[in-house]
Amino acid sequence: MSKKILVIEDEGKIARWVRTYFEQDGFTVLLAGDGPTGLTLAQTELPDLIVLDLNLPGLDGLELCQKLRRHRTKAVANTPIIMLTARVEEADRLAGLDLGADDYVTKPFSPKELVARAKAIFRRLERDADPSRVFKDGDLVVDVAAHTAMLAGQPLELTPNEFAVLATLLEHRGKALSRSQLIELALGHDYEGLERTIDVHIRHIRHKIEANPAQPQRIVTVFGVGYRYEGL
Repeated sequence: MSKKILVIEDEGKIARWVRTYFEQDGFTVLLAGDGPTGLTLAQTELPDLIVLDLNLPGLDGLELCQKLRRHRTKAVANTPIIMLTARVEEADRLAGLDLGADDYVTKPFSPKELVARAKAIFRRLERDADPSRVFKDGDLVVDVAAHTAMLAGQPLELTPNEFAVLATLLEHRGKALSRSQLIELALGHDYEGLERTIDVHIRHIRHKIEANPAQPQRIVTVFGVGYRYEGL
């Protein structure tokens, strides 16, 4: 069965252009021209990946991304999101990642690049299906194949990228990893986002697993290098 892509883009020409390239690669594509319609389709159609424009009528991309990540249905909340943005400032791009987007592509863009980014996300998800990758640290249990993370018996709400970064740190426990290493190991060597996105993910993960995020004990900063999972 082909994977389903939901493209939420208000510019019809761009949306149809993107649909054509995805369909040429065997994907099934749904289109939404505004935020509310996109939210409805994300909940009812359960796409495998969402391409989300930042500037949308009715409900902008950042707000929609936040609603999806906070959705009560796990299948909706965990859907990978690639954000489309015409904004070139680093702060604007990081804002989407801060709300849980997995990747971003800056307009104008090559549709071939967008399809390649989507394929990279799917390859990572397939790799993570390895049933042997279960990591434990005290009351923290991360099962990569099941895509579950539990802390003190309670499920953690992690975005797909946060989950991948946490699993990678646990897998290399005790080893300092640079931002570029974390990107390659967790997100894939063909990920082309900013290295600073790792800092965003680490900050979010710490708030979810550390007793005191300001003085982390599990994930520590190795100055001049990157991060290390120390554990309890």
